[in-house]
Amino acid sequence: MIPEFHPAAELELEAAAPAGEEIETGLGAELSAEAQRLVSLLCGLPRIGTPLGAGYRRFPLTRSPYALIYRTDGVRLQVVAVAHRRQRPNYWRSRL
Repeated sequence: MIPEFHPAAELELEAAAPAGEEIETGLGAELSAEAQRLVSLLCGLPRIGTPLGAGYRRFPLTRSPYALIYRTDGVRLQVVAVAHRRQRPNYWRSRL
């Protein structure tokens, strides 16, 4: 499967990293690296995320309050959001 980030999801990941650094030195870089590892994992096992309806799934990052929101079409795994799990639920649903 080919991984693809929605442009807004890329911006969210870029914004989450500095926020992690403010909490703990190295946490921002760890968050970015974990997101990339999870995308690779999800490309091989796309059904392991929690179903959210309408073909979307969520998979949490371990040391941060963020989760990858993604969908697949059989060929691509598209990350549509890097969403904070406690803020603005479902804001990403309008992304195609």
